[in-house]
Amino acid sequence: MPLSRLAAATTPTAHIGLGLAAVGRPGYINLGRDDDLPAERSVEALRERTHELLDAAYAQGVRYFDAARSYGRSEEFLADWLKARTGVDDVVVGSKWGYTYTAEWRTDAEAHEVKDHSLATYERQRAETAALLGDRLDLYQIHSVTPDSPALTDKELHARLAEAAAQGLTIGFSTSGPGQADAIRAALRVTVDGEPLFRTVQSTYNALETSAEPALAEAHEAGLTVIVKEGVANGRLAGPHAPAALRAVAEQEGLGADAVALALVLRRPWAGVVLSGAATSNQLASNLHAAVVDLDEEHLARLASLAEEPGAYWQTRARLPWH
Repeated sequence: MPLSRLAAATTPTAHIGLGLAAVGRPGYINLGRDDDLPAERSVEALRERTHELLDAAYAQGVRYFDAARSYGRSEEFLADWLKARTGVDDVVVGSKWGYTYTAEWRTDAEAHEVKDHSLATYERQRAETAALLGDRLDLYQIHSVTPDSPALTDKELHARLAEAAAQGLTIGFSTSGPGQADAIRAALRVTVDGEPLFRTVQSTYNALETSAEPALAEAHEAGLTVIVKEGVANGRLAGPHAPAALRAVAEQEGLGADAVALALVLRRPWAGVVLSGAATSNQLASNLHAAVVDLDEEHLARLASLAEEPGAYWQTRARLPWH
């Protein structure tokens, strides 16, 4: 499996990936976004920003890049970058299906994305992804599985996903919401012809939202590669928005709060890849310092006090406005 290359990597930053949710479209929920991106968020401006971030990430050892059909033009931007850099043959490329981008490159759209985990949506979006990324796609994930997702019980969908896996594509899923642990455990039980279907799981885990940890450890034990998203909680654990306890630890380390927040996740023995959601090169550089942060027991105890009740965390996230 391509992701096994990352698991075996000795370069510290190889365990940090770059997610393109914040730069593949003009609107997103990350805090501070108005300062991170140019006021004129044209397709070409965000293509240029995405390529700048991909170049910087690759130069600093990042080897996993994560897109999605619903991240605007993220797949297109990534595909263009890969085509223009023919010597880049050691990266792992992941994308997701299950949400359709509906904002039409506007920040004030009533709905930015629509969720649908049906077989018909998989077939349509698989073709769309293939048209852009072709054989550079290594990992295809069901986007934001919840305990009630029909993707967990749709046998016909499972069979089609297993066919793709037999042709060399790694099949995974991502989760969101307060029921992440239940969704993960349900997905671990999905088999086709007696074999587990999913080889990766991508979940939200950070200092504020730790509820999925036992299930993620179980997934790791079962042989899945665990990818962690939202390690800085859409900006709530970075810069001026970071809690006082996190800022204090960061000041002691002489680094940004974002680096400490991501370092906390990297310490988890089950975490295979931790995503940076940087929108600027400076943010990316700060995020990558997470690989060298050394947190002691006192630091860990202080950060443990930040955990919120899952329902409250996801309610706060749901109220973040699209900028």
